[in-house]
Amino acid sequence: MKQNRARTRKVVVAGTAINLCLGVLYAWSVFAKELQDSQGFTSTETALPYSVAIILFAFFMVPAGIMLDRFGPRLLLILSGILIGIGFAIAGMTLTVTGFVIGFGVIVGAAMGFGYAAPTPTATKWYKPHLRGTITGIVVSGYGLAAVYVSPLSNYLLKNFGVANAFYYLGIFFTVLIVGLSFVMKSPPADWELVGEEPPKPIKKKQPTTTAVQNEFTPRAMMKTSQFWSLWLMFAFSASAGLIIIGNVAVIAKNQGGLETGFLFVALLAIGNALGRVVTGIVSDKIGRTNTLILVFILQAINMFAFITYTSGLMLTVGAVVTGATFGALLALFPATTWDWFGLKYAGTNYGLIFTAWGVGGFIGPIMAGRIIDATGGYGGAYIVSAILLLVAAVMAFFTKQPKPSR
Repeated sequence: MKQNRARTRKVVVAGTAINLCLGVLYAWSVFAKELQDSQGFTSTETALPYSVAIILFAFFMVPAGIMLDRFGPRLLLILSGILIGIGFAIAGMTLTVTGFVIGFGVIVGAAMGFGYAAPTPTATKWYKPHLRGTITGIVVSGYGLAAVYVSPLSNYLLKNFGVANAFYYLGIFFTVLIVGLSFVMKSPPADWELVGEEPPKPIKKKQPTTTAVQNEFTPRAMMKTSQFWSLWLMFAFSASAGLIIIGNVAVIAKNQGGLETGFLFVALLAIGNALGRVVTGIVSDKIGRTNTLILVFILQAINMFAFITYTSGLMLTVGAVVTGATFGALLALFPATTWDWFGLKYAGTNYGLIFTAWGVGGFIGPIMAGRIIDATGGYGGAYIVSAILLLVAAVMAFFTKQPKPSR
């Protein structure tokens, strides 16, 4: 049993470390601020590579999920590592809007899709179902936590070596780590005994904990359910709100608070992001995914309504941490809910389809915010629209129940 636990820990640690590389997306506002200051880019122009990366990331999760279910995680991760290096090199060589859209938006976005699809479902397959939320939260926390070190590192490289060299150095760093860690990631053998103690026996007849999966939904069967579309819309609405702040927090800190230390707010947001993933993963194993989703949506909405009033360093710190925590929660809750409701046999493909909602929300939200700030000089309209959509998501979550077994 000790050998089994050690073996599974290696997979979890490797998966978390891979996400620590792929999470460079959440440090984009550091690059955006520098491109606006030194290259003369507008807010809309700096939002474009970020938004394209988000939607490519999301839509490449679908073929990546199919490949994961058929070939396992290693091929996907090697491909991801190579692509992320190429994308950063192209962005550094061109230093134009088009170059950043192709390099960072298209190629790095695809690399993230291939890379992110592999670690979490692979790690959860080694553990018993009642630990699924916890393991998911731990592995995806790496993606949220990445900006804690990527943000100050990028800021240092940008200020001391220039934009081009910063992209070259980061690309090499991420490629070496992802490709190296790919050799640790693998699915459990067919006769593997799932790790984890037996869950405690329920005290009451009814408890809000997540029920075990009774059967496996194929992607086609899943998409025929109303629950799939409800989850998809909730994910799109909630992801859009978080990604607006994540992609612009350094600029928001400058515009609303007059602060030039935006990279610190990126790091604070990342800490909240990582903690939100772990904590809500554990909490949802106790009180249920739906209950946790409703709480997260409501807290997100309150924070978005209030964001226009955050003008001091203290309030921006609170806003950044809450944004990070609630956004990070989504990346733990939605995959765990997908696998609870639709099974693990087609885990990669099914979650890939759900994850396209994250891409759509992330593409529309930041572009909308960029246009609003270019036109009005503030984000107020974007905050209000996002908060309303979050309240709609909370109502949808209340009425959405686990699907009946497919036939």
